[in-house]
Amino acid sequence: MYDGIEYDARKRPEPRELFAFYERQKHPTTHFLGKLQRMLDSTFCVVTARRDGELIGFARGTIDGPTGRLAECKLDPSYQGPACITKTDGRIEHDAGGVARHMAELVIEALRKAGVERIDALAYGTEVDFCEDMGFRKMHGLVALELPVGATVAEFQAAAAAAV
Repeated sequence: MYDGIEYDARKRPEPRELFAFYERQKHPTTHFLGKLQRMLDSTFCVVTARRDGELIGFARGTIDGPTGRLAECKLDPSYQGPACITKTDGRIEHDAGGVARHMAELVIEALRKAGVERIDALAYGTEVDFCEDMGFRKMHGLVALELPVGATVAEFQAAAAAAV
């Protein structure tokens, strides 16, 4: 465990600080601080990890009726340990000090206390291992899909057809 890390589940970061954290992790995000503020406002719980006042980790959970979601858990790669390889996006590749795990556990605890009946997580790459180590299991038959909002449905269909 790293010394001097303070966890906070009460105070949310300001959008500008969160944006700077994402930028340091090379995490693609909006440049509109108002959108980050809306994200924070619509998030059920937030947990931060700080060292010497600097934001080094961020996790959040959302609730949609009976379902909760570990929506995000990011950790500065310099706090992940020697097995962290890509060092991008704040993805959890190696949680040697347990910082990310502790943040995620605090989010999960808050979701459980809120009475959710199921907690989901979307994971990318090494995040799958991190989530499985925490007890999450792959949901069979589900496929994650996205719809780019910058194109009309017809434009999206034409691009998909051209790619075949």
